[in-house]
Amino acid sequence: MKILLSAYACRPYSGSEPGVGWNWIQALSQMSEVWVLTRQGNRSAIEGFLRANALPNVHFAYCDLPFWGQGSRKRSVNLHYYLWQFAAYLKARKLQRQVDFDVVHHVTYVRFWTPSFLSLLPVPFVWGPVGGGESVPACLWRSLSRRGRLYEICRDLARRLGHLDPFVRMTARRAALALATTRDTERELRRLGCRQTKVWSEAALAGEEAQRLGQTPLRAGGPFRVISLGRLLEWKGFALGLQAFEKFHRRHPESQYWIIGDGPQRNRLERAAREAGLRDAVKLWGRLERREVLAKLAQADVLLHPSLHDSGGWVCLEAMAAGRPVVCLDLGGPGVQVTDETGIKVGVVSAEQTIADLAGALERLAASRELRGELAARGRQRIEREFLWDKKAQLMMSLYHDAVCSSACSRPAVTTESVV
Repeated sequence: MKILLSAYACRPYSGSEPGVGWNWIQALSQMSEVWVLTRQGNRSAIEGFLRANALPNVHFAYCDLPFWGQGSRKRSVNLHYYLWQFAAYLKARKLQRQVDFDVVHHVTYVRFWTPSFLSLLPVPFVWGPVGGGESVPACLWRSLSRRGRLYEICRDLARRLGHLDPFVRMTARRAALALATTRDTERELRRLGCRQTKVWSEAALAGEEAQRLGQTPLRAGGPFRVISLGRLLEWKGFALGLQAFEKFHRRHPESQYWIIGDGPQRNRLERAAREAGLRDAVKLWGRLERREVLAKLAQADVLLHPSLHDSGGWVCLEAMAAGRPVVCLDLGGPGVQVTDETGIKVGVVSAEQTIADLAGALERLAASRELRGELAARGRQRIEREFLWDKKAQLMMSLYHDAVCSSACSRPAVTTESVV
């Protein structure tokens, strides 16, 4: 099978969206021949990798905007990404004439409200996994600052505009298969006109990385330690996590809460910890190198991930692989990745109830080392079963075949009458 991947974000040794693009390339190229369409800005990193590492079955094609549009990325990444779709289509159309692809797959960026003009190619088109359909529950809006509410209003406006964009609707209707990171996004895709959808997390781990994390021993003693990881943005919910820890800490005064990451909410969180009398119990480590992050994760008992709308939730997978139970809200990507067998998901009805239930989840885990061990074992099993890149690539190949067969069946048969 000859596959064309559209990967605007695509870099080796990267996390987030560039890592998604790169991991799809590596995983799929083990089973098929892959052409990758990406932007010129990724070229030096990719070619640097290829000078030291062989990547058979992969062909890179770089494209960017004409001179008049090259400065758009400095003004707005979103604008540049949208305009890049036109250039990508023109490049892909030429490649299609040369290669005759079996399937085209858009893998980054992963958001449903921006189109992919590669859907116009005469080839089955797979879209995603895409996200972005998640919202802050209405009952938690009061907990947001004025700036946080403004961000959510702008984000909601962008999604509404996406529904009005005829090119987004075209992409949805032409998709042979649309993959959604969450149930919320799947509903948005169906509203746009997608006929075939599937909820499927975009996050996964490399086999070697999962194996290394799987060797992390469970903690034998010391104070019960909770950890949170991520950019310190308001929608990540760290303020909610801090309030839950404060409630839990009253009954467990020796407990500790480590927060790793940096961002605009850091000063607010530090001030809240001081005002709550948690100066000695809460430690904000700032941004650390990945090696240090994983070392800190090994020194914790539980991952607290209180994100309000997260399509992905990579840290949940890393925690499960390391045998650390996850406490999260039953929202977005974490709500899909984490099950009752691998962690504790908290439903959201009100801010007060959410804080109380998060604290209660920490109580349950602190009280039972046996429960933590059971959740750890099942979390590792879930990673091995569903969240390794090679396993996802195998399933994706079967989805490609289904899309190709379905597309062939839907084409009208060529008969004498139809020709005449």
